[in-house]
Amino acid sequence: MNTLTYENLHETKKHVSIQFPYNTYLCSIPLDFTQVPLHWHNDVEIIVIKKGCGIISVDTEPKVVKAGDIILVRPGQLHSIAQHGKDRMEYENILFQTSLLYSDDSDPCTVGYFHPYFSLEYELPWLFDDSFSCHQELSSCIETIDQLCSRKPHYYELSVKGHLFHFFYLLFSSQGAPVTFNRSKSLEKVKQIVSYIELHYAEEITIQIAADYMGFSESHFMKFFKQHLHTTFTSYLNGYRLTIAARLLLTEDDSILSISERTGFNNLSYFNRLFKKEYQMSPREYRNR
Repeated sequence: MNTLTYENLHETKKHVSIQFPYNTYLCSIPLDFTQVPLHWHNDVEIIVIKKGCGIISVDTEPKVVKAGDIILVRPGQLHSIAQHGKDRMEYENILFQTSLLYSDDSDPCTVGYFHPYFSLEYELPWLFDDSFSCHQELSSCIETIDQLCSRKPHYYELSVKGHLFHFFYLLFSSQGAPVTFNRSKSLEKVKQIVSYIELHYAEEITIQIAADYMGFSESHFMKFFKQHLHTTFTSYLNGYRLTIAARLLLTEDDSILSISERTGFNNLSYFNRLFKKEYQMSPREYRNR
């Protein structure tokens, strides 16, 4: 996801300094937004479910998550967050750069553990619920880090890094030897079409245009999209456009007509109809609420 869109979908309040690449956001589905569309980035992301339940997908594998669950997303992994039916979900969203854990290139922890893991050279689970052997210890690490980032005592950064190292020690040691795997080429194709939508959602995009961009026939493209993203291309495109439109309605003063056009809807009545179906209220009601 491009930087502007990604920042627009998150709380902007940062709990740590810019100089220390570890940030925490508190989010709610659907109060803050109904979904975070499929995207990826170069940061590590830890999602801790605080209340309720929702749906999180990592590398196009959707799972229902509940309070207490911990989700770990590695750099480059496709992931999304969505509402589960009418349920609400509150979660803590932690983002940090891998440089926080890396030492020099000859360090055995960097070379043997972190680089292969964050480069997606081997596989580990991404969802850790209360059935996971060290779930409580992982939760305790995060809770301690949260307290440190809230109080920010002198030298707290050292303790944060120490607890992060312990977090990954628990994670790695619970699995025994790592399992090497080859990342699916299909996921790279999914990233390709998702990137195209992010860059061109305001333009006219037909199924034929998207299929041509991917080098697929129209029928193969529709089958591929449905298989990997569990929805049709048109539904996904409209959902992405509506998500951006909803944020613009809350953050900008442009007219509803202008926002509909900026997000790829050239027919205002069609935009209004889709928006009301998605959010159970008109764009104007959504803005005024």
